[in-house]
Amino acid sequence: MFIDALQELWEGSGIYAMTWRQGVMLLLSFVLFYLAIRKKFEPLLLVPIAFGMLLTNLPVAGLYHPEIFEGGHVHWDMLGTWNADAVGILDFIYLGVKLSIFPCLIFMAVGAMTDFGPLIARPSSLFMGAGAQFGISMAFILATLFKFNVNEASSIAIIGGADGPTAIYLTTKLAPHILPAIAIAAYSYMALIPAIQPPIMRAMTTKKQRAVKMEQVREVSKVERICFPIIVAVICTLLIPSVGPLLGMLMLGNLFRECGVTNRLSDTAQNALCNIVTIFLGVTVGATAVGETFLTWDTLKIIGLGVLAFSFSTVGGLLIGQIMYFISGGKINPLIGSAGVSAVPMAARVSNTEGQKANPSNFLLMHAMGPNVAGVIGSAVAAGVLLSLFG
Repeated sequence: MFIDALQELWEGSGIYAMTWRQGVMLLLSFVLFYLAIRKKFEPLLLVPIAFGMLLTNLPVAGLYHPEIFEGGHVHWDMLGTWNADAVGILDFIYLGVKLSIFPCLIFMAVGAMTDFGPLIARPSSLFMGAGAQFGISMAFILATLFKFNVNEASSIAIIGGADGPTAIYLTTKLAPHILPAIAIAAYSYMALIPAIQPPIMRAMTTKKQRAVKMEQVREVSKVERICFPIIVAVICTLLIPSVGPLLGMLMLGNLFRECGVTNRLSDTAQNALCNIVTIFLGVTVGATAVGETFLTWDTLKIIGLGVLAFSFSTVGGLLIGQIMYFISGGKINPLIGSAGVSAVPMAARVSNTEGQKANPSNFLLMHAMGPNVAGVIGSAVAAGVLLSLFG
């Protein structure tokens, strides 16, 4: 009797039920923990993503059930009653990702934390932000050559925008089955910006160009700062309605920051709301990385195409930076073009660091913030265009 009880306990354990794929995913989650905690690669997102990956691949725990979201739809009938065997806590939280709530709220927080002043002071930065979307076009073409369909190719391509919430937003709409690979690739490459971008920057610029000191941008008035988010939200949403959710939330957050009468709302968006949504977003995105669907050749292709997309985006921004350098008669440092990818403010810091290596008295941070925030807008617009075409 005692032996039978032990055998029943053993056969009901997660160890007995574990597959080799789940074991590999657990090891992969440990790697992400190492990168996030030891190497400090985007820890605020990689830690919850890794823990979500850990939880979803623990056998028999039943915290996340991908069949509820099978086929790209929410099977609401399966969520109707709380049944521990059929529905887990992460299934309910994942609705925030699936219904695009979390990515939009993250964009509101980004808007509240972002100073659009450098972009307003130098509107030509928009061209560098647009040029940095070159990687999206190239990655889309390459993905179709690798036999991905247009929806999957769009989701892979948006990695080139170096914007995690945008990548998650578009992928949940077009290709939710590849969301784990897209999210992990997007956030990993954002964390690796200091390693990926500098070699490309040095290859595409001369030391003389990198040493160029730029003049201080003009002072931006309060009226300009208040009007900018309203005007951008109206114009962009009228032209591309599908960009409204992302860009609208981005500009709402920025208006909280700049209008001067909603300091409490701005503070909440930047801190409490951002932190809460980041936890839920990271854990549930990680939970979608189920071993049976994640460990495929397509995942490796996506990760490889993602780094190409990001590299091409850096090249595109630098090319526009070179054009601006020659048009301005050498007054614009082409390095700031690489900040056109929307990883705010890390990409701008990398531009500043490379400029100071060539000229220790060079301070490009605020100049690079113009293309950097333009890249945020550019990636959101690119996602809206892809969603309009293929959604």
